[in-house]
Amino acid sequence: MPDEDRVKPTEAQLKARRSRSIAIGLALVAFVIIVYLGTLYKLGPAVFDRAM
Repeated sequence: MPDEDRVKPTEAQLKARRSRSIAIGLALVAFVIIVYLGTLYKLGPAVFDRAM
C-alpha cells in the first residue's frame, strides 16, 4: 500500500493514542499486582518454600 493512500493521524489523535496505551499498560500492571497479592494471601508466604 503506497504511503499516499494512508490516513495520517493528527497530533491530537497521536496524543490520545499514547494516553490510551499508557492507561492500558497501567491497568495491566495493576491486574498483575492484584493477582500476585491474591495468590500470596490465598497460599501464604510459604508458597516460596516449596520444593520444585
